[in-house]
Amino acid sequence: MSTVEASGLAFDVDLFGPEDGTPVVLLHGWPQDRRSWRGVAERLADEGLRVIVPDQRGYSPTARPEGVENYDADVLADDVVAIAAALGHDRFHLVGHDWGAAVSWVVATRHAAHVLTLTAVSVPHLAAYNEALAGDPDQQERGAYIGLLRRPGKAETVLLEDDGARLRAMYGGDVPPEDEDAYVERLSEPGALTATLNWYRAMTPALSATPSVTVPTTFVWGATDLAIGRYGAERCGDHVTGDYRFVEVDSGHWLPDTHPDLLASEILDRVRSFPA
Repeated sequence: MSTVEASGLAFDVDLFGPEDGTPVVLLHGWPQDRRSWRGVAERLADEGLRVIVPDQRGYSPTARPEGVENYDADVLADDVVAIAAALGHDRFHLVGHDWGAAVSWVVATRHAAHVLTLTAVSVPHLAAYNEALAGDPDQQERGAYIGLLRRPGKAETVLLEDDGARLRAMYGGDVPPEDEDAYVERLSEPGALTATLNWYRAMTPALSATPSVTVPTTFVWGATDLAIGRYGAERCGDHVTGDYRFVEVDSGHWLPDTHPDLLASEILDRVRSFPA
């Protein structure tokens, strides 16, 4: 593990593969951290890529500022570019799962000049997701949990009681028990859960107006995902003007844990499709 100074904070970052390899940044989701990408990162490194896996803002203990305003999606996106730049990479391939995917969509629009390709996992383009929330009863039901997560104090109490039983239930048995323990331990640190929930609390209607993505993009979605329904997943491509590939997997939400080989293969295909 390395410490990277960026955005005036210090981020914990795992680095894999040769230093001169093509850079690929992997962004984790909630309620996980950088360890969720371990299996995928090792496979990509074996192929000669330089893999950068940060604990994002709120997850790294020394990158945990107070205040919801410090977790706006634009701020989170700026962090990604700043971390890559601190490691000497002005342009990079970008991969994100869950909230990491949401941030990736923002990075790919606000900082398109820095993004070579995008592979988003589980969460579709934010305009497509918000279309689903606005008009699809199935997605409205799937997304009802967000209301709890946006409630300061109440969410922290509910999620951490009984040794994080509610958090553990979210993984649905798809995450290794030792990783569950590590995630709950991390989120039980003073201020940690509040910081990560601030991602939800900083959400604004502006996310639904995220522009179309112009970079080459792959979207990977699990057909039995409990949080993300088909309506938004199938409309993701409507908001990508670059080369686009939609990959549907017969699985649930935690694809980096359950399908590391498949994800590594899709990421490699997307990276290798980009001209040298």
